[in-house]
Amino acid sequence: MSLSEVVIFTDGASSGKSDGPGGWACILVYGEHEHAITGNDPATTNQRMEMTAAIRGLQALKRPCKVTVVSDSAYLVNCMQQCWYEKWTKNGWKNAKGKPVVNKDVWEELLEAVSKHEVIFAHVHGHAGHEYNERCDFLAAGAKKNGAYALETA
Repeated sequence: MSLSEVVIFTDGASSGKSDGPGGWACILVYGEHEHAITGNDPATTNQRMEMTAAIRGLQALKRPCKVTVVSDSAYLVNCMQQCWYEKWTKNGWKNAKGKPVVNKDVWEELLEAVSKHEVIFAHVHGHAGHEYNERCDFLAAGAKKNGAYALETA
């Protein structure tokens, strides 16, 4: 049996680089079906929200799938495409400078979510008119202010 193919578009938003309110959004696209999910955190960073959007999208899948995660976060996409996490785990979650990897807890949660699927990560430029990226940006900004929700459309 072949795996279902799903595209997950993601984005995160925060009010500053550290410890401000943040929101995240993902839109799962399967055929003609779309499912949007958002969430927020009262004290977070933009990078945590970017990663959380990918995690929650992957966790929303009910069975193993072939997944393309599309993000405007070069940090997230580069890490996953270039397998930075392999060196981090080999080095006891230390980066190339010997310092602890920032957001280790979120990276571990992401790696766990990825392990259940066949996943590739793709980069899209933010604020460049990409329909789903713009929608995720709008939803993440709204979640930062107003909380979380899920919306399914056909």
